[in-house]
Amino acid sequence: MTNITARTNAKATDKNIFNLGHHLLAEFYDCNPNVLNNVQLIEDAMVEGAKRCGATIVQQNFHMFNPYGVSGVVILAESHFAIHTWPEYGYAAVDLFTCGGNCKPEVAYEFVKDALGAGASFYSELNRGLMNRDTDEMIKAPFSVQHEVADTPEASDAKELVSQVAGQPLNQASQQPHQHKEGPAS
Repeated sequence: MTNITARTNAKATDKNIFNLGHHLLAEFYDCNPNVLNNVQLIEDAMVEGAKRCGATIVQQNFHMFNPYGVSGVVILAESHFAIHTWPEYGYAAVDLFTCGGNCKPEVAYEFVKDALGAGASFYSELNRGLMNRDTDEMIKAPFSVQHEVADTPEASDAKELVSQVAGQPLNQASQQPHQHKEGPAS
């Protein structure tokens, strides 16, 4: 894995500050489209990832879209894991959000990456809900990005492309968004 950045919120490094939640926002590319379009395989990967990272599963709900794509969530005692797949692009977007110190969402990330057959992947790690230990009060500030990780040699090229696209007006930077039409899954 390549560390793209090491941005840390200065407040989060203070010994009197801690965070309530640990949130990984993951991007998986060049995945096996047959896996991405199989609701049972996606559910199995997300549930097993949750178990392997030490989470307690409360319930799960997954849905197969027509003509393709899967969305699902695993509700955890520690928070949640969620996924949305685009088999036609070989892409999946995944949230791995845990609270407390017993879960390691990085373990789930590695498991899901392998289960999807991802050729490239990235994640941003966010600290959510900063607290002051001395006052037991919330620090009302945006979440802090702890660090970002890329599992591809093209990471620096991708980061440059994203910064170029980010500078363009939205209508020039994006294409028609992918939308699933609801209906019976085949």
